Amino acid sequence: MAESLVPIPDIEQLSPQVIRVLGGNPGKFTLQGTNTYIIGTGTQRILLDTGEGKPAWLTSIKKVLSEQNINIATALLSHWHHDHIDGVPDLLSHSPSTEVYKRDPKEGWKDISDGQTFSTEGATLTAFHCPGHTKDHMAFVLAEEKAMFTADNVLGQGTAVFEDLATYMDSLAAMSKHSQFTGRAYPGHGPVIEDGRGKVLEYIKHRKEREKQVLDVLAKEKEDGWTSWDIVKVIYRDYPESLWKPAEMGVLQILGKLEKEGKIVKDKERGTWALSGKAAL
Repeated sequence: MAESLVPIPDIEQLSPQVIRVLGGNPGKFTLQGTNTYIIGTGTQRILLDTGEGKPAWLTSIKKVLSEQNINIATALLSHWHHDHIDGVPDLLSHSPSTEVYKRDPKEGWKDISDGQTFSTEGATLTAFHCPGHTKDHMAFVLAEEKAMFTADNVLGQGTAVFEDLATYMDSLAAMSKHSQFTGRAYPGHGPVIEDGRGKVLEYIKHRKEREKQVLDVLAKEKEDGWTSWDIVKVIYRDYPESLWKPAEMGVLQILGKLEKEGKIVKDKERGTWALSGKAAL
């Protein structure tokens, strides 16, 4: 069953270097709302992500900047989804001198390359390209805490969605092995994760278990073959039916990955799937 959301305040000082400001956009996919982070200890700070342009977010940002007498010198955007970048116009209306960075940037923004470093008083962030959730997805490692801002590859509650499962799994593996990531994870949605690497490994284990469940279903005899919806109804039978449709998207990603690996085959005419001779259960 879906877990209840942990209450998160609109503004919270999470560490000497990190303040979280909620995006004011709670929802089914955004959980408590998009996490945006003000990073550093001096008067010139770095902002990670900008929410989706909700007035509540700008009000919170203005409150923090005023109360702490600080400015946003640099804004980093983790990926292209609107709930992370649509607050940029509001940010620039209040802080027009802020430089905005994003991998594959829009006009007027600057690019982010893998390994690029962003520094301010009290904080050094290193960009880490980890596609899967999206092609442009970037995480950032905070040297002072050996922590990682995982954006939407790893969430504080629940599991993440992804554009390409194989790429996503490769990125999770790389995140789990990052030599400078031994502390917290600051996710794009949900509460702080104290054991960041442990959570990434948990995600990897979960995805592998889901993959095995799909293979186990396909190993069972079914006269007219297995559609993706048939598989969902078996694997998610103990979950509310309202979750089945989004779950099917994940199952289709698994099927696509397994097909590329030669473990299963698809009957395109019937829209069904079956094990091939290469499947390893």
